[in-house]
Amino acid sequence: MNSVHDVPIADATPAAETHAHHGYITDKEKYLNRLKRIEGQARGIHKMVDDEKYCIDILTQISALTSALEAVAVGLLDDHLRHCVVDAARLGGPEADAKITEATQAIARLVR
Repeated sequence: MNSVHDVPIADATPAAETHAHHGYITDKEKYLNRLKRIEGQARGIHKMVDDEKYCIDILTQISALTSALEAVAVGLLDDHLRHCVVDAARLGGPEADAKITEATQAIARLVR
């Protein structure tokens, strides 16, 4: 496990490690704040289950949590496309193809 909360985290790809500044860097604080709120939502759901709250109320909160995570993912994907992929496309060559493939695979994971 790679996290303090024992949640599996996907390993970074070598392509991600070679980029000096990621597209989200200008919005890093915004993403961190959103993720803190998401953590709070997850803890709230945990407490709801522990307190044996009504199933539909828990499912409603899970739906909200899922939407919040999806919003973060779409934002990061947008930043990746606008920065990392566009930069690679300008340079051309196999790096551009690799970035496009990487983005396509990320989109596929999101829509599963």
